[in-house]
Amino acid sequence: MSTYSSASDRDSIYSSPGPQDYQVGAGSTMSSANPPNTTSLPALLHSLRSHTINTLPALRRTERLIASLPPSTPNKADIAKALHDAWIYYVDYHSLLNELRGLTKIYPFSESCLEEAKRGVGKASGNYCYGVLKRVKDQGLVPSHARTLAARPAMWGGRKPTATEIQKLASACEVEWTRVLNIVLRHWEG
Repeated sequence: MSTYSSASDRDSIYSSPGPQDYQVGAGSTMSSANPPNTTSLPALLHSLRSHTINTLPALRRTERLIASLPPSTPNKADIAKALHDAWIYYVDYHSLLNELRGLTKIYPFSESCLEEAKRGVGKASGNYCYGVLKRVKDQGLVPSHARTLAARPAMWGGRKPTATEIQKLASACEVEWTRVLNIVLRHWEG
């Protein structure tokens, strides 16, 4: 069974999975239902800095976990900075693009669409990944990039496509990319 395909979106990897155990470093685990003790925080910090926590669901779980830590937690600021840096690494080194393309099997998500969105989002503010995804959606970047892709002769075996062909392919890309964008953005709901 593929982690990215299912009968419905509510059963996808992007739906809320509930409490799960996941690795935070060399042999230690942490349950999202049970916050880590102070001895597992250095392992969490190491995992963030070494990019072993490197998928959208894992980064979101970690983000929620860090938000739930009491303010007096030792090294909380260092862990929050490491998480912030992990989000930047996730977006800038194509992990976000790879996850989006894993969900768009027929028409791979546009790299140029993400690149345009990244240029308009500051890395210092909030969650960089969320900002990039929201910019794609709010600025309506999907339709223009779908049309650009559909108009490329390379998509048509080197020949110039007709206006009808461009419209059909652009529409198909737009539907698939928008569906996946909405699935991924659900990570930040509720």
